[in-house]
Amino acid sequence: MQDDAQIFTDDEASASLSQHFDIFGLTDQHLVACLGQDAKVHPLLLPALAALMDKAAGAGFDLCIASGFRSFERQLLIWNSKAHGLRPVLDQLGQPMDLSGLSDDEKVFAILRWSALPGASRHHWGTDIDVYDASHMAEDYQLQLTVEETLGDGPCAAFHLWLTQELQQNPQVFFRPYVASVGSISPEPWHLSYAPLARLFATQLSETRLREKLQVTDIALKDSILNNLSAIFNNYIKPYQ
Repeated sequence: MQDDAQIFTDDEASASLSQHFDIFGLTDQHLVACLGQDAKVHPLLLPALAALMDKAAGAGFDLCIASGFRSFERQLLIWNSKAHGLRPVLDQLGQPMDLSGLSDDEKVFAILRWSALPGASRHHWGTDIDVYDASHMAEDYQLQLTVEETLGDGPCAAFHLWLTQELQQNPQVFFRPYVASVGSISPEPWHLSYAPLARLFATQLSETRLREKLQVTDIALKDSILNNLSAIFNNYIKPYQ
């Protein structure tokens, strides 16, 4: 597949955005199955993704999708489970934290290090995917999506080294939104964003719209979230728009 097939026109992107204007991940009816993967994505993503998978295969890797579209309700379940201690909350080194001695504000910002607020996840748009290399993993290996897996002797280290070079050569197609020195979210080298469409969706998310959505949502730590929403938006959302 040719590189120029990876990108659609601005008019096509704008038309798609206006037709399926769902920045909060409330429906997946406009999305499609992701090239044999157990995930859904926006249909305009498919040509670029197919091309990237072909390139990865040519370099000796099996690019697979760990996560694509994630609904608002799914993100809400993740958030509430972490707030209630049913899922681990990780520190900046990826180690489980003890939240019992933290204030509500501290809990909110601890969760935000690795998990987006419901309504603020880029996975709501169908434009973002979490990727890994299946070719260098044992059959019984449990993927964690940690930075350690992408470095040194990690099972995805060689793949991410190749991926970094590929993204640098074609930054107008896919990019990593969560990188060191940008915003307050910990780096996620596995998280790819489809630039032509994701950047359009990102501009539609405002603090006001997010606040209105969260005010009518049964979310754990709600008072603290709303009290700190300006700081959250400016540090965990706006830097990536």
